[in-house]
Amino acid sequence: MNEFDDTYSGENLPAAGMRNPRPWIACLVMLLLVAPAFAQTTDARDDGRVRARELGVAPGIFAPGQWNAITDVEGVRVGQVSLVRGDGVRTGITAVFPHAGNPWLSRVPAAVHVGNGFGKFVGTTQVAELGELETPVLLTCTLCVWKAADAMADWMLRQPDMQDVRSINPVVGETNDGGLNDIRARPIAAKDVWRALESARSGPVAEGSVGAGTGTEAFGWKGGIGTASRVLPKVLGGWTVGVLVQTNFGGVLQVLGAPVGRELGRYAFQNVLEAAPTPAADKPTDGPADDRGDGSVIIVIATDAPVGDRNLGRIASRAMMGLGRTGSSASNGSGDYVLAFSTSPDVRRTAGAATNPAAELGNDANSALFQATVEAVEEAVYNSLFMATTVSGNGSTVEAIPLERVREILVRHGVVP
Repeated sequence: MNEFDDTYSGENLPAAGMRNPRPWIACLVMLLLVAPAFAQTTDARDDGRVRARELGVAPGIFAPGQWNAITDVEGVRVGQVSLVRGDGVRTGITAVFPHAGNPWLSRVPAAVHVGNGFGKFVGTTQVAELGELETPVLLTCTLCVWKAADAMADWMLRQPDMQDVRSINPVVGETNDGGLNDIRARPIAAKDVWRALESARSGPVAEGSVGAGTGTEAFGWKGGIGTASRVLPKVLGGWTVGVLVQTNFGGVLQVLGAPVGRELGRYAFQNVLEAAPTPAADKPTDGPADDRGDGSVIIVIATDAPVGDRNLGRIASRAMMGLGRTGSSASNGSGDYVLAFSTSPDVRRTAGAATNPAAELGNDANSALFQATVEAVEEAVYNSLFMATTVSGNGSTVEAIPLERVREILVRHGVVP
């Protein structure tokens, strides 16, 4: 674990790479203070939660990678910090690095797709305009995006060979976890962002009620962080597609087509459809009849295929198909955003270079990547739900989806044996 000074603020953050000179006893105090932030950053599997494939839920036709995670794409790293403090703070930061180097100096092509634009995805206008990503991607809570963006800009400017940089485009997505989290307190601090960035690593990714998913809700149940991947057969290029989601949306949950949300009794417009008929119930309303479909979802897609920003936009748009398979209808109040990037060295862009490489896949080769994206998004959403644990905070409790009942429904509908 990297050393951090828990008392620093955005104004006196130590230079990147510097070690904390405090004596060991102060470090011990610091570790005790920040322990809650790290409480959910590891994948502890002693809570009875399982991933989708452990329930027999394996969407699609392509095989997953080694970790069935976005980190199966070589070079991609994920760091997470969960903030659980007192009765009110239930939020966090999730950071996704596109490669092991400095993303400002070695930029990856990227694209953004907006399924429904009720959100505050910082930095996406420049990504859309230039077709490239120059920072890691951060996910957090709605009212924390600007603090997170400022902290990441500070962190990036302190990296080696950045002393002459005068413009930087931090990319930060969000969902609103204000049900479980005291979101008005805007509890994310610069040190939390730095921890997420400094702790990023490859390998398995913690899912469920962790990082930016600590306080989120999906389909009326506890949502969170989910991830999945697909590896194409060699004859189709052998490329890997990895997905990470922050789920905080709703609709009518389906799992491989089985009506799980309906049978569990939690779904959008339920209060209208099940209400006793009255004259008042028949009158149209200007407001939402049911907010269980609202919320947001952020989807981050990585691939090692040499794909340019135009075709990355096409890949990103297919993520909404995977989302739709889970039962989302991208409701009015849902901010549904997708960001896709390629890690391939063949299409990376050097800051300040006069020309960009053009050795990218042709259009026809993208169809398999589209299919892999749809499959991985669907499975990542299921993983976010199935791995999430019940969380109480801010005067509310959101239950984890009951996996035993989910399996009973899947068996009854012939989805799993």
